[in-house]
Amino acid sequence: MTTRMSQLFLRTLRDDPADAEVASHKLLIRAGYVRPVGPGLYSWLPLGLKVLRRIENIVRNEMNAIGGQEILFPALLPRGPYETTNRWTEYGDTLFRLQDRRDNDYLLGPTHEEMFTLTVKGEYSSYKDFPLRLYQIQNKYRDEARPRAGILRGREFLMKDSYSFDVDDDGLKKAYHAHREAYQRIFSLLEVRYVIVSAVSGAMGGSASEEFLAESEVGEDTYVRCIESGYAANVEAVITAVPEPIPFDGLAEPVVHDTGSTPTIATLVEWANGASLPEFAGREVTAADTLKNVLLKTRVPGGEWELLAVGVPGDRDVDDKRLGAALEPAEYAMLDDGDFAEYPFLVKGYIGPKGLLANGVRYLVDPRIVDGTAWITGADEQGKHVVGLVAGRDFTPDGTIEAAEVREGDPSPDGAGPLVAARGIEIGHVFQLGRKYADAFAADVLGEDGKPVRLTMGSYGIGVSRMVAVIAEQHHDELGLRWPASVSPFDVHVVIANKDADARAGAEALASELEVLGADVLLDDRTVSPGVKFKDAELLGVPSIVVVGRGWADGHVELRNRFTGEQRNVAADGAAAEIFAAIG
Repeated sequence: MTTRMSQLFLRTLRDDPADAEVASHKLLIRAGYVRPVGPGLYSWLPLGLKVLRRIENIVRNEMNAIGGQEILFPALLPRGPYETTNRWTEYGDTLFRLQDRRDNDYLLGPTHEEMFTLTVKGEYSSYKDFPLRLYQIQNKYRDEARPRAGILRGREFLMKDSYSFDVDDDGLKKAYHAHREAYQRIFSLLEVRYVIVSAVSGAMGGSASEEFLAESEVGEDTYVRCIESGYAANVEAVITAVPEPIPFDGLAEPVVHDTGSTPTIATLVEWANGASLPEFAGREVTAADTLKNVLLKTRVPGGEWELLAVGVPGDRDVDDKRLGAALEPAEYAMLDDGDFAEYPFLVKGYIGPKGLLANGVRYLVDPRIVDGTAWITGADEQGKHVVGLVAGRDFTPDGTIEAAEVREGDPSPDGAGPLVAARGIEIGHVFQLGRKYADAFAADVLGEDGKPVRLTMGSYGIGVSRMVAVIAEQHHDELGLRWPASVSPFDVHVVIANKDADARAGAEALASELEVLGADVLLDDRTVSPGVKFKDAELLGVPSIVVVGRGWADGHVELRNRFTGEQRNVAADGAAAEIFAAIG
């Protein structure tokens, strides 16, 4: 098929959009692939839709290859099933909720575990019907607080979500690995650089969970990996390497000191280094010697707020993502001045473990705070701290929590070496859900022995529309987009680069011959200058550009590879066959 640019619904822009923060956002709008219609909402114009559909078809083909069957649920869903699984409230403000004219509650689907489970329960009743793998490719909706970076993080997005149903855990593991391998094939075909990292399940529930992250400096996900062993994990899923406990024998008793105005870790360390503390004779006191206690309040969906204290070494901050993952599905908020006024035993800047435990505040600490470690921490009085407070002897926390920031250079949990940090964009996620949703809806079938068997499930997602932006992020230069051939909106872009009638006729004939051979051709037959055409060709990013210009009179056309930058002349006689062979 040949598409003429003179007839194509397309307007390119010379300047970047004012609100665009990342390269993909700028280029997809400038090149006329998408247009914004509201915060986090985008229209797909002809070129963008072609790229989106090509990605969608690659995903569909690989899902079909592992036995997936495609179905389609509505995006508008009743409240009931999500109430059953508590996700009507667990999703919080990210859920789009609405009512019909009869005041019945509905939501715009952010994900469809409930509907898949209920559908399978309603259709199948015997172990003979399994294993089963179903999927859909459908728009999802999430009310992002700060939609940003164009289609990388929108409120409406196209997603492939698939679900496996099995009667035993072995079947679930097979389905999980089949999807995992299919994802590797998909991202290879899309020519995306990615890593697979351990992840947390969050509101999805379940046990085993891995994320596929596209390598990108603009990614919102931070992950770490160990070069020596290949270990990789999202920071939310990193398990701290726990030191060995230290014997209490010979440890000095704790001493309370008047530390003056020292409400911060920095001021406390400054005081400690000027106080000639015998416990630190011969070495400098650092923030790592202090115990910082962070106060927050938490509540499970529909519950009451409760106080929670989190203790971390003073040289580390609490990571919001790790804290949120550790507390899931409970929500949390840091205490404000009004909260502190309500609890006078909480002396801001001087809070210590003893006061927390004595007043019934739940106290969770970083795993590094093992028995026998001694700390400088708050003494629960204004201007006072205690030196040498020993964990396990002088205070016993209620448990541990993975909430402290993960740093580059931290030891890998597998002990093989240090961690290296990087950023990535989540493009896929696979979960072994287990029986969470089957339990919620009592999804049982008759087993081989005639007794009920509860189904076990897996859930597997790919952000289809997000992939357009991810590929644009990884494949562009200062001139514009550079699409891999597998997703490009056209196979070849033929540019008529002068006004010579013979050259124009030759370009038209070349486009027709390429079309006959099976190529999808974009023909720039506009009457604008060659300079404008070249700039648009570079911006649009079709991998093979054929220039029919001055060289036509000498019997050749120019073939440019937008993806590699290679340029070479091709004899006009037989050019179509040679070009078609070159574009694969």
